[in-house]
Amino acid sequence: MNKKERYAYILEYFRQEMPEVQTELEFGSIFQLLVAVILSAQCTDKRINQVTPYLFRRFPDAKTMAEADVEDILEYIRSVSYPNAKADHLSKMSRILVEQHQGEVPADMNQLLDLPGVGRKTANVIQSVAFGKSTMAVDTHVFRVSHRLGLVSQTADTPYKVELELVKHIPSEDIPRAHHWLLLHGRYVCTSRRPHCERCALSGICPSKI
Repeated sequence: MNKKERYAYILEYFRQEMPEVQTELEFGSIFQLLVAVILSAQCTDKRINQVTPYLFRRFPDAKTMAEADVEDILEYIRSVSYPNAKADHLSKMSRILVEQHQGEVPADMNQLLDLPGVGRKTANVIQSVAFGKSTMAVDTHVFRVSHRLGLVSQTADTPYKVELELVKHIPSEDIPRAHHWLLLHGRYVCTSRRPHCERCALSGICPSKI
């Protein structure tokens, strides 16, 4: 099976199995999505979804969060990973949104990357989920699954290189869903320590099957 056939097989499987798919993070606005994605770094979506209802009740938008002290934000996110750094990022990010973007989250990649706490993965998530753009966010799950399924070469040793290879081979209309397909497959089936190959429908073509 060559690479083109491999992509075609895997993408068709996911189209059939998960025709409608979305982020598992819970949010009520683009601003809240951005906050949730920033908080989710090195942390599970389950944990973030336990924290954000209280956080968003107190700080529903950029204006209210921008007016808060870092310590006030920290009180709501102490149970997430790196809470001090993330509280600082949320405070600064909110102020920039208010001062430079009328409190709205920008759709432009460079403007997103200028926000504290926002890296390329987070920016790609926002562009894809919030604005419907064909951007591929590469987190640890997408990175791992892409390699295990033979979708990317061994030389794709950074998230950015994986992103470039994936968008080269995945049709643009599938890219927003493909991020979630690979992420969810990695989260629940092709897990890090011990992949569940015995219940993976792709094991028959997987070069990494154990």
